[in-house]
Amino acid sequence: MDRRLRGWGGVAGMAVACALAAALLPAVRHEAGTGRAGPPRPPEATPARQAADEDCEDPEASLRPSGADGPAVNRIQESRQLVVGVDQNSFRWGYRDPATQDLVGFDIDLVEAIAEDILGEDYREQDKKVVYRAIPTNQRIPALQKGDVDLVVRTMTINCDRIRDVAFSTAYFEAGQQVLAPKGSGIEGFDATLAGRTVCTAAGSTGESELRKQSHGARVVTVPNQLDCLVRLQLGEVDAVVTDNALAAGQAAQDPSVELVGEPFTEEPYGVAVNLADDDLVRRVNKVLEEYRAGGADSAWREAYEKWLADDLKGIEGPPAPKYKS
Repeated sequence: MDRRLRGWGGVAGMAVACALAAALLPAVRHEAGTGRAGPPRPPEATPARQAADEDCEDPEASLRPSGADGPAVNRIQESRQLVVGVDQNSFRWGYRDPATQDLVGFDIDLVEAIAEDILGEDYREQDKKVVYRAIPTNQRIPALQKGDVDLVVRTMTINCDRIRDVAFSTAYFEAGQQVLAPKGSGIEGFDATLAGRTVCTAAGSTGESELRKQSHGARVVTVPNQLDCLVRLQLGEVDAVVTDNALAAGQAAQDPSVELVGEPFTEEPYGVAVNLADDDLVRRVNKVLEEYRAGGADSAWREAYEKWLADDLKGIEGPPAPKYKS
């Protein structure tokens, strides 16, 4: 294997990359203050749970939108804070702006829209806040089940396995698993060219699930977060990365020595994840998403896409159409 440092200008660049990865690991809060989303809430026999226990034919179908308050929405309003599990090291999606150290990105813009709807448009000025909690990929579901967060907005794919453990909003973005590799590596995609190579993916991700089904002869290494895979790729410790192309496009933008190869081999609809007991919160988020998508070329969704993703993920016409339970 080629052990040379790849991208970001050799040793000096890798020092920056490793320092960045280390800086991104601790949890971050957007504003001062802490707080829990509430006590742990067991998966009760809610409509979301009952639907998940049936044959899973359309995991993207969510509860119909509603602006009505309910137990979960009231809990958030009474606590005066929305606690959200996010990523803070996915370029373009959820990451720290180097200039301000604020969390920014496509997912963060969506969180702000949800917070404004639930806490009020003036929530920043009324001692109300969003508390961001950075969580690893494989801790997204446990964080919701234990009540550590109200929502997870973290490029999280809606699928049949996950809807048995958490509820989801309608999809707000459509991605696909793809292979990221150094230019000139000889790796051509998710195929036999991975044989004998070492491939990195995040633990608990759909990339890990796909590699468990079919590794194509590759040795699989898992890490807590996808940025760790990019650092290992730059160090020459792995030969390729399997992840959502939406995330990989951001990594390729960070390091021009790597590229997406082959074609996407899965469909990955991203949704906002919620505790199974919080049906009213699912409906409220879906109401926000209806408004977020509205307006076509002038929608808040389009504005966020053009701001964060259009340079690296070209040609996406709009968000996925929402699907609802009958």
